[in-house]
Amino acid sequence: MSPPDVNPGAGATGQPTRPLPADALIVVPVRNTVLFPEIVFPITLGRPTTIAAAQQAVREQRQILIVLQRQAETDNPGPNDLHRIGTVANIVRYVTSPEGGHHLICQGVQRFRITDFVEGYPFLLARGLHLAEPTSTAPEVEARFNVLQEQVREVLDLLPRVPPELRQTVEATSAPGMLADLAITYLDATPAEKQDILETTDLAPRLDKVSKLLAHRLEVLRLSAEIGNKTKASLDTRQREVLLREQMAAIQRELGDEGSNKQDLADLEKAIAEAKMPPDVEAAAKKELRRLQRTPEAAAEYGMIRSYLDTLLELPWAPPEPKDIDIAEARRILDADHYGLEKIKQRIIEYLAVRKLAPEGKAPILCFVGPPGVGKTSLGQSIARAMGRKFARVSLGGVHDEAEIRGHRRTYIGALPGNIIQAIRKAGARDCVMMLDEIDKMGTGIHGDPASAMLEVLDPEQNSTFRDNYLDVPFDLSRVVFITTANMLETIPGPLRDRMEIIALSGYTAGEKLEIAKRYLVRRQLEANGLKPEQVEIDDASLRRIIEGYTREAGVRNLEREIGRVLRHVAVEIAEGKTDKRRIGVEELEKTLGPVRFENEVAMRSSVPGVATGLAWTPVGGDILFIEATRTPGGGRLLLTGQLGEVMRESAQAALSLVKSQAATLKIDPALFEKSDIHVHVPAGATPKDGPSAGVAMFMALTSLLTGRTIRSDTAMTGEISLRGLVLPVGGIKEKVVAAAAAGITRVMLPARNRRDYDDIPEEVRKALEFVWLEKVDDAVAAGLQPS
Repeated sequence: MSPPDVNPGAGATGQPTRPLPADALIVVPVRNTVLFPEIVFPITLGRPTTIAAAQQAVREQRQILIVLQRQAETDNPGPNDLHRIGTVANIVRYVTSPEGGHHLICQGVQRFRITDFVEGYPFLLARGLHLAEPTSTAPEVEARFNVLQEQVREVLDLLPRVPPELRQTVEATSAPGMLADLAITYLDATPAEKQDILETTDLAPRLDKVSKLLAHRLEVLRLSAEIGNKTKASLDTRQREVLLREQMAAIQRELGDEGSNKQDLADLEKAIAEAKMPPDVEAAAKKELRRLQRTPEAAAEYGMIRSYLDTLLELPWAPPEPKDIDIAEARRILDADHYGLEKIKQRIIEYLAVRKLAPEGKAPILCFVGPPGVGKTSLGQSIARAMGRKFARVSLGGVHDEAEIRGHRRTYIGALPGNIIQAIRKAGARDCVMMLDEIDKMGTGIHGDPASAMLEVLDPEQNSTFRDNYLDVPFDLSRVVFITTANMLETIPGPLRDRMEIIALSGYTAGEKLEIAKRYLVRRQLEANGLKPEQVEIDDASLRRIIEGYTREAGVRNLEREIGRVLRHVAVEIAEGKTDKRRIGVEELEKTLGPVRFENEVAMRSSVPGVATGLAWTPVGGDILFIEATRTPGGGRLLLTGQLGEVMRESAQAALSLVKSQAATLKIDPALFEKSDIHVHVPAGATPKDGPSAGVAMFMALTSLLTGRTIRSDTAMTGEISLRGLVLPVGGIKEKVVAAAAAGITRVMLPARNRRDYDDIPEEVRKALEFVWLEKVDDAVAAGLQPS
C-alpha cells in the first residue's frame, strides 16, 4: 500500500502503549455511510476514538475497516453496536480543516466478515475473514447484469446534470458485482438497504436486490418527469383559457345549466332588493353581486363571493317590530322559573319596565356574577321569555382569538363571521336576548385580545355601527339585549367591567335548595329518567338529607345529580318489574348513595386550644376553614403552612404582633414568645388560600393557644385586623354567613362596619344564627373564648 497524502495535525490522541496485532484491522465505525469495494468515498470523523484510530492507521500505513453502526444515535459504539460485515479500505488522503474537522478519503478494497474483536486498545480492532468477490459467468448472472446495466443507463438519462465521468465508468464496468456496488453507492437508498447489499456476497441475489431498488427509483423519476411536462403544458396553454371558458359555456347551454345559473343570480338580486338593508350595505351587496356575475362558476372566488352574499341575506337587517312588555306576565314567568332571588328578580322587573317605557333608549348591559349552579344562564332565558324575544347564547369560555368576536377577513380560506354575528343569524332576530356566557374566562393569545373586541360590542354608544371583519359593513347591535355571566369579577378587564351593571347571585340556603328541589329538580329528573310522578315519591326529609349530607355547594347542580342517581336506581327496579311504586325515605338513601359524605365536624375540631373557625369566600360560594396553631420549644420563629398567599401570611404576622402587644392584657407570659416556635396551619393544604379576612380567626387561634382557653365550637368569625386592634370590614359576608349556617354554626362574629350587609343575608339564615358585631379584637376575645 503506498503511503497516503496525510496531514493529521498536532496532538494525536489515543496512541496505544503496545504494538497492534499484525492480523487485526483498525475499525472505523460510521453512522450513515456504507463503503463498497473499488469505490472512493469521503468520510468525516468526529469522535475522539475514531480520530485516534484513523491517525494510528496513517502512522503505521495500515488498512482500516469501515463498518456501519446498527443505531446512528450511539455515540460510543462497542462490538455489539456494529454490523459484522464491513469493507477493508485504503486511506488515500487524511485532511484536517482550519475549523478543526478531520476528513478521510478512502478507497474500498474488499468485503470483510468480523469474527472477533481485540480488546485492550483505545479503539476497536477486529479479526476476521476477507470475502473474495465472485466471478461467475453463468447465464443467469449475465442476464441480470444486462438488465441492471439498462436500468442504470435509464436512470442516468432521467437525472439532471449527471457527470460524464460517471457515464464512462458505468459503460466501462464489465464485472456484475462491481456494477451492482457502483449503482447502489450513488442510489439514494437507506443505509440499511446498502448494508443489506454489502452483506449479499452471491452475485445473483445481489443483482436482484439492486435491480429492485433501481426499478422503484425509475418509477419515481418517470412520474416526476411526467408531472413536470404536464405543468409546463398547463403554463403553455394559459392563453387558451378564454377559449376553454367559451367551450364550457357551450356545454352548459347544451346541458341546460346556463339558464339555472342565470335564474340563481336573478333570485339573489331580488333577495338583496327585498332584504331591507341599509343603503351602504345594499350598495356593497350589489357590488359583490356584479363581481359574482362576471366570475366563472369554476373559479375558486365564485364560492367565496356566493357564501358572503348568502351570509348577508341571512342576517335580519329590517328594523324589529316593537313588542309590548307585560310586566305582570314577566313577574309570573320569573317566579315560575326561579325560587327566591327576590332582589335579582326585582332588578330584572325594573329593567323590563324601563325598556317598556323607553324602547328606543340605551339599556344597560347586565352581568350576573355568582358561583356555578345558581341559575345565571336560566335567568337570561327567563328574561327572553318575559320580553317575548328570541334567545341566543354565546359561550366565551376559553376564547383567545379576537377573530372569534370580530370574524375573519374574507381573504382567508374558510373565513367565517364572528360568534356575535353568527348568533344573530341563528336567532333570526336583530332584537334577540343574547347571553354571553363565562365572560370572565376569555383569554389572550397570539391572535389578539378578544376582551378588547368585546368593548365595542358591549358599549351602547358604539355598537350601533359594529363592524365584523367578514361582513366588512356596519351592523346595528343596539337593539340586542346583552346579558353576561361570570363566576368572578377579578379576571374581567377593568374597561370591560365598567361597561356592565354587576348583579351578584350568591349561594342558596338549605331551605331554598329544598324548595328548588321540590319545585324543579325532582320533576326535571323524573322526565329525564322516564318516570312518572305517581311512580316515585321523595319526602322532604330525604331531600334535606341529600342537601346536607351528600352535597356541599353554592348552587344546585350536584344536588340535581344526586337526585338523578336516586331516581335511576328506582327506574331499574321498575323496568325489571320488581315494583310499580316506590317511596324513598331517609333509610333508603344509603343503599343508593352510600354513606353520608359531609358531616358537621366543627365541634370536634374546635375542642382544643389553638383552633379557630374562620369564614372564607371562594369563586364557588362561601366556605368555612380552620386556623390551627401550636407551640413548640424554640427561638421565637413563626412557621406558616397550608399554601397561604402573601396577603394571608402578612395577616398571620400582624396577628402575632398584635397578640404580643396585648400580652399583658391577655395575661400571657412574654417569655413564651422568646422560648417558643409558633406554627400556624390552615388545613386543606392542597388548596391555595389568600386574602386578609382571616385576620380575626388567626388572632383568636394564637390567643387561644397562648392563654390555654378554647374557642367556642359553635362560633365562626371573619374580619381583617389592624395593628391597633381594630376589626376592619371584608367582602362576601352573605356567602360566608350562608356557608356557616350550612356547616352547623349557630353564632358568627362579623366586623361592625359590615352591618350594611345584614339585609342581604337571607331571612332564614338570620333567624338561625346569632350575630356578634366586632369593633375591636377585644370584643372577639370577650365573645369567642371560653371562660378560663
